[in-house]
Amino acid sequence: MKNYKRIFALALCLIVAALCAACSAPATAGKDTFVVGLDDSFPPMGFRDDDSNLVGFDVDLATEVAKRLGMELELKPIDWASNIMELNSDSVDCLWNGLSITPEREAQIDFSRPYLANRQVIIVLAGSDIVDIPSLAGKTVGLQEGSSAVNALQESEIASQVTTQEYANNVLALTDLSIGRVDAVLLDEVVARYYETQNAGQYVVLDDSFAEEEYGIGFKKGNDELREAVQKVFDEMIEDGTAAEISEKWFGKDIIVKP
Repeated sequence: MKNYKRIFALALCLIVAALCAACSAPATAGKDTFVVGLDDSFPPMGFRDDDSNLVGFDVDLATEVAKRLGMELELKPIDWASNIMELNSDSVDCLWNGLSITPEREAQIDFSRPYLANRQVIIVLAGSDIVDIPSLAGKTVGLQEGSSAVNALQESEIASQVTTQEYANNVLALTDLSIGRVDAVLLDEVVARYYETQNAGQYVVLDDSFAEEEYGIGFKKGNDELREAVQKVFDEMIEDGTAAEISEKWFGKDIIVKP
């Protein structure tokens, strides 16, 4: 009887140890699926095409990374205003969709090395009397909720002189710009340039900018195994020219930041 009790106690200890190990392991340890959290209304980084397929620059990069890691890619649209909460709750394995590296975000999550340079710029309708940052005074500016554009504007001297309108995504903000509900939109330069190119003659991106930034891939703090694996593969893609090919597809040139 004592032997049975001893065996039962040992088995119970092993089960508890296994559960503790599972709880302390990285969110993706042992997984075959790479879950990428993204905003599906953020062209050209990640968005839906006419057939509702998820496409974009970051989508292509993530697809190639997952392939080289031998993992199945799952693209998971999320509320971008709650992106860090989604990551820290293990709903997604990483945030990869034009995520600007900021001190506030670095305090909460870990980042890959920067892979793209970015600025917060102003886009207006062609013929607008807004030609620079000072001429935003008294105007209504649209921004994406939870984006680094919000912080960039708040930290500027013009902040107290403008009215802001926040949107769930940049598509909605630009739609309101096109019909005159806002006077300008503050957003990422890579997105603004894409819209300017795709809608020739409708929009103008001003030379003035609010903040220079860099994009990175966001990971839950402590998930070093996944972050290092993704970084290693990404570096290989830069070295063999694959990343440049993807950049040229979406931007017409290689704009990848090299290590």
